[in-house]
Amino acid sequence: MRRMTPPRARGVARRKLLETGLTWTALAVASPFPLHARGEQAVKIGMVEPLSGAYAQLAEAEVEGARAALDEVNHNGGILNRPAELLIEDSANSIAEGVEKTRLLIDRNEVDFVLGNVNSAVAMAMMRITAEKRKLHIVTGGHTDEITGVSCSWNVFRICKTTTMEANAIADTLIEKFGKRWYFFTPDYSYGHALQEAFERKLRQSGGEWASDFIPLGTADYSRYIVNAQTFQPNVLINLMGGADQANSLEQIAQFDQSHEMAVGGALFELESILAVSDAARVGWWTMEWWWNQPAVPEVSAFNASIRQRTGKAPSARNWFGYAAVWTLALIANQERSLDPFALSRALQGFTLPPHVALGPNRTFFRARNHQLVSTTLVGEVHPPRSDPFDVFTPRAILAGESVEPPLEASGCKLAFPS
Repeated sequence: MRRMTPPRARGVARRKLLETGLTWTALAVASPFPLHARGEQAVKIGMVEPLSGAYAQLAEAEVEGARAALDEVNHNGGILNRPAELLIEDSANSIAEGVEKTRLLIDRNEVDFVLGNVNSAVAMAMMRITAEKRKLHIVTGGHTDEITGVSCSWNVFRICKTTTMEANAIADTLIEKFGKRWYFFTPDYSYGHALQEAFERKLRQSGGEWASDFIPLGTADYSRYIVNAQTFQPNVLINLMGGADQANSLEQIAQFDQSHEMAVGGALFELESILAVSDAARVGWWTMEWWWNQPAVPEVSAFNASIRQRTGKAPSARNWFGYAAVWTLALIANQERSLDPFALSRALQGFTLPPHVALGPNRTFFRARNHQLVSTTLVGEVHPPRSDPFDVFTPRAILAGESVEPPLEASGCKLAFPS
């Protein structure tokens, strides 16, 4: 296989072609040979993400990362010497929409692969369709354990961490630094419930105590939840909200001026959310699934420059999720010289991402027996920006994926390929 090396800081201009509604197609224009002129059918990648609603910023970042990878893949010869094409649909945080859009991409657009979703419940609904239709599916940003646990499927791989991996990475630090009496702000759907359960397991091992509020997506006023937390008097307010919900809740926590009474922290405080809040709300201890400032990893600086040129912002973990997913599809298809989902799924079991895709200090690979990507987790402090406007997180610990991944038997995954 010819080695596919991505262009560095090339400044390829964004290319968006509006098809219908919120569907875009990104096509190659810069290639070492004219893919678009050869008349060969494109390899189609369908992506279903919540481009409207509370998780829109996170979804848009995953899409932008996928587009960046698509440009690089096409510049380096495409997939099986054919152009790669990205078709994007909005699931709007709706399971019904996610299922409908996945079927549309497969049945009408005849996509070869499927990516998504940020929303774990939507991702699991999509999984049922992609397994039925026998399409290789990479879940980019849905974290709930079930995806590579009890609901694992032969055709599904995941880029982001599991909820258990997130909790394992930071729970001991929060207990040691602040104490073991916690109050949870938890989004009231599958991801939030799974993430709180993962934290509870760690807290229970330490003899801790907790209480929680399960909060609907799109909540605007958090005052009564903050009062509930004040009444409980926790050592730590664990904020598990995501996207715009997390930004809104943290702003209101800052307005109540609670930092002197309780620490704030949790699993993910993603770059998109940090940038959406005031300096007063940029506080606490959190995990990052990927971070743009990794001076010991030379490949990261080139990716950082490329994304900044495309978007005007430093890359986030969500950019990397989309980027790694598209590159994974291209690499494995070109390695196997096939689009067959069974052959590619088997080849991805244990597959190690090369440095220009892994963009991290440790081995990054898909676990063979549950298809979970094992990659580095960073634990540290969020703070107001320093010399760089995107320098809002300082890692205090860099953890290899194997150190936070639970034993396989704990996942409940029992993979089986169809006959």
